[in-house]
Amino acid sequence: MEDWVLKLPKVDLHLHLDGCVKPETWLALAAEQGYDSPAQDADSLLPYMQVDESCASLPDYLSKFAFVLPLLQTREALARVAREAVEQAASHNCLYIEVRFAPLLHTKRGLSADDAIGAVVAGLQQGERRTGAVARAIAVCMRHHSEEANLPVVEAALRHYGRGLVAVDLAGDEGAFPAVGFRGLFARAREAGLPVTIHAGEAAGPDSIREAVAGLGAVRIGHGVRLREDQELLEWIRERRIPLELCPTSNIQTKAVASWSDFPLRDYYDRGLVVTVNTDNPTVSGTNMTRECRELAERFGFTAAELADLMRQALDAAFVESPARVELRARLDARLAALGIEPAAARR
Repeated sequence: MEDWVLKLPKVDLHLHLDGCVKPETWLALAAEQGYDSPAQDADSLLPYMQVDESCASLPDYLSKFAFVLPLLQTREALARVAREAVEQAASHNCLYIEVRFAPLLHTKRGLSADDAIGAVVAGLQQGERRTGAVARAIAVCMRHHSEEANLPVVEAALRHYGRGLVAVDLAGDEGAFPAVGFRGLFARAREAGLPVTIHAGEAAGPDSIREAVAGLGAVRIGHGVRLREDQELLEWIRERRIPLELCPTSNIQTKAVASWSDFPLRDYYDRGLVVTVNTDNPTVSGTNMTRECRELAERFGFTAAELADLMRQALDAAFVESPARVELRARLDARLAALGIEPAAARR
């Protein structure tokens, strides 16, 4: 199975920049910046960057990011990890990725939100030139920051929209900071035509998803695993074809879902929801797109055709501009044809 799953062309819509920093890169950045390291090699450093079975919750999971953020405060560091994010994804045959990050978390040493976005976009473009994969950025507003503090992120995102940046997001401790407190902020984005995706239905229930869509104007939902707790809302989301950015390994690690046997992706897919499979944080979760697809095949019986259908759904849901989307769709179909895989959607 490994061979065809690896070769399968893929799309990753939910990938956090600070969640995919390689241990080797952390060590190199620490040496360059004169930062003390608790370990001298990548294997010894990994426990500081990756969760294990003791992870108890989303806040516990998020604590891993505090370890890498001090080193991601320069243009050079941001560009490097962005380029490497594209390279890592391309090694698993990702044709397209959307890399999200919170600009305000990278302003501790003098960078502005505009500086941070510019550096990440430059790094993504470097990765594109090296690999042929296509990458776009999403600017994240953090829930523990106020609307006023987050406004410069939205304004900077508007200035970069169409130049490598494609959307804005809201992330962080969903349970402690409800989305309703950010209606004004995301109204600004919507009024300017900037697409919105919101982390919801992960650490909080279906009401969080409803607020993300009805209150903040989300056209995609980050995670959404708890949608099943409200069947009326589930049907509402299905009818409106609002895509869910599911991240199976991460969702289980954060205890948003109790176990693999309880993960709802197969049920959502069979019921006609628009679902996508994503990595979330490859380093923190110890995953990649090949692993995520393999888990779906082995645990839930997803066929090659059904996995191809998931990738088509992801590409249809992507925020990428139309000309690039058309080209990507042609590349996806050509790769599938070369593998002899007919997408399940074509058989319905």
